[in-house]
Amino acid sequence: MNSEEIRQEIVVGVDHRGNWHPAVTWGADEAHLRGLRLRLALSIPPRHDTADDASNLWRLARDCRRTLETAISWTHARRPDIGITGSLLDGSPGRQLALLSHHVRLVVLGSRHLHRAEEILGSGSVVIFVTAQARCPVVVVGGPQHEGSSDPLRIVVGVDGSEPSEAALALAFEEAAIRGCALYAIAVWRPPVLSLRTGDALFRDQRRLLYETVARREKEYPDVQLHQEVRIGSPVEVLAQAGEHARGIVVGRRGEGGCTGMRVGSVVHGLLHRSHCPVITVPAR
Repeated sequence: MNSEEIRQEIVVGVDHRGNWHPAVTWGADEAHLRGLRLRLALSIPPRHDTADDASNLWRLARDCRRTLETAISWTHARRPDIGITGSLLDGSPGRQLALLSHHVRLVVLGSRHLHRAEEILGSGSVVIFVTAQARCPVVVVGGPQHEGSSDPLRIVVGVDGSEPSEAALALAFEEAAIRGCALYAIAVWRPPVLSLRTGDALFRDQRRLLYETVARREKEYPDVQLHQEVRIGSPVEVLAQAGEHARGIVVGRRGEGGCTGMRVGSVVHGLLHRSHCPVITVPAR
């Protein structure tokens, strides 16, 4: 199988504790929309307790296998039109999924309690590790999507003119096009404390940067309803507010993993804690 064939796949990390439905739902729907294959991957977590005996380890492996089989069956019933496979991995879930990210289109993860900082932002978080290390976009789904909302469908993308932001914008246009959503491209500006130029001039510069950055992409997607706006405030709060009831917030990843593999940048870090809709983090191409 060559690299192009491998790239025609989305991987969803299945939680061995059983709370996998939101992430698998998002991944299966995305595979359906994009015409890609879906792989459900469950990693048997490493055990460091010397008191564990062979029978306990065998039961853990058995339970993980059953969870994966249940997830595959459920997904087949939901999306019988897509190719679905399962992988039972051995080792740290974060490292295993980060390795898979080298060969797939997207990695999708769930978070049991997106609002709890210790759950998603802790030093052992699978979400943070994979988001920081992945070579492909990573989607973090905090809970079921609110399909019944009366708000218009939209994708939100943060734009600041950087290389990661350019990659995020490209994916955001793709998502808006395949989902039939409007795209809200938002630049967030904070007035500098000291500057030789007036605030109005700096604001106009920010707006021009936004329009020029978006213009390079919008010609490829003439059917996407586009909204562009410069807002003043905290990037995390502005994007999270704009993403209320959105199908997703797309942002570029500034961090390069660091020596501990946990650097994702303050905006991504904040959105993973603050946002109620899926957060899609895109590394620079």
